[in-house]
Amino acid sequence: MHITNTLQLYQKDKEILYHLWNQEYPVNINYATLADFENYLSGLANVNHYFLVIQENIMGWSFTFDRNGEKWFGLILDSSIHQKGYGTLMLNEAKKLETSLYGWVMDHDRDLKSNGEPYKSPLGFYLKNGFITFPDVRIDTEKFSAVKIGWARG
Repeated sequence: MHITNTLQLYQKDKEILYHLWNQEYPVNINYATLADFENYLSGLANVNHYFLVIQENIMGWSFTFDRNGEKWFGLILDSSIHQKGYGTLMLNEAKKLETSLYGWVMDHDRDLKSNGEPYKSPLGFYLKNGFITFPDVRIDTEKFSAVKIGWARG
């Protein structure tokens, strides 16, 4: 197992990450095509990617990017490796380079993944890893309902 860091994604990486996104996130925020996913990626500013590689396979992806003067992040792990400490390792890699991180996290378990299983809110994981919630800062749309979370170096 190792974590790699890159500023550039190759086509094969994008295909793997597109599949990981659509497999692990709720179906209502999946991308219909690889081109749609690439369009999302192209809209991110100053992106830094981290890959969790296990037996030569990308099993996790985190990324940091600039949004409205803040450093934001995303994190996705293959569900087969949840609750084994890999998510914390991925967060810690990003925390090495950043003084603060912000993100959206679903704070409910109402949505389903593409395989029909419920998407379990990762809010408890982030709280355990030093993040706080901003309960008055939410995004609530037909597709997505989440609360803003943040971490700052102490």
